[in-house]
Amino acid sequence: MRIGLMMECDYREGRTQDEAFDEAFTTAESAEEWGFGGVWLAERHFAPPWGPGAIPSVVSSPLIFATAISSRTSRIRVGTAVLVLPLGHPVRMAEEVATLDNISRGRLDLGIGRSGFPRAYEGYDIPYSESRERFGEYLEVMRRAWTEDRFSYQGNYYSFQDVCLIPKPYQKPHPPLRYAASSRETFATMGTQGMPIFVGLGGAAVSDLEEAIPEYRAAWREAGHPGDGDVVLRVSIYVAEDMERALSEPQASAMRYYDRIRQMYINTAGSYGGDARAERAQRLENITYEDVLQDRMVFGTPESVAARLGELREQLGLTGVIMESNVGGIIPQDRVLNSVRLFGQEVGPALA
Repeated sequence: MRIGLMMECDYREGRTQDEAFDEAFTTAESAEEWGFGGVWLAERHFAPPWGPGAIPSVVSSPLIFATAISSRTSRIRVGTAVLVLPLGHPVRMAEEVATLDNISRGRLDLGIGRSGFPRAYEGYDIPYSESRERFGEYLEVMRRAWTEDRFSYQGNYYSFQDVCLIPKPYQKPHPPLRYAASSRETFATMGTQGMPIFVGLGGAAVSDLEEAIPEYRAAWREAGHPGDGDVVLRVSIYVAEDMERALSEPQASAMRYYDRIRQMYINTAGSYGGDARAERAQRLENITYEDVLQDRMVFGTPESVAARLGELREQLGLTGVIMESNVGGIIPQDRVLNSVRLFGQEVGPALA
């Protein structure tokens, strides 16, 4: 099973932006040393280190960030999780992706999505209600730009005549694509398209994924794609030398995360697609730490974490796992790095 590390890149109150960038680069370099197969970057906009519901991060431009990481490393793959396609220009994005793929010599993985929150769309003055259709057009344009010498396209949102993209991607036909599946209807859609997916344990629980992933696999097989799909799990993981520390050290951060994510759902419940976010907020209203440990996060010693992830691999049919190391953002950095090291050096080999 492939293992990756989600780069939190937190911009927390009381620290500088410089510190956030430097910490992220150090973590990426360490992840390569400790045996991770890839590091992943989210795209976040308008998320300051203050205010209810914000998830602060300095990564508003994940492709630039990924280019910097690729220049500081030699083996580890660098991915986006996810690149919010409808916010940009498809031809410009196709050029930048191809450029990064060449600079990294084919170490780019492209996680893509629409984002479940409308805040970024409001900041870019793009109606969130258009995001699904824009995404479909955007992806078609990028694929054609990468694989055709010249192409023309006429859509509802994007139109191009006789475009020739240079450079073409280093990986052929293009960097591996993976979609972030969260809404229930998305699972079957991505299965039909033969698209590898991310799934997450945050707003969702293991029981939710047990219901949704079979729909993805059924649609995959019905569409005639070979194999049984490709599912990578993003999950908050904390590893310590003993169980007492593994459970006590991340507790405050984990519960802070659920306070903030619930507030984000509440803040956006009145916008397009808000019914699903309102329902998720309701489900998280009375969540306890025991609930989190049972069905949403994986904390423990290297042995217990490896065992639990092995169970999830069989339960959900996973091909990989991405470690989210500090989702609430308040675990001290030295403890986060210790957890990441233990995961890379001891848990990862047990899952290989």
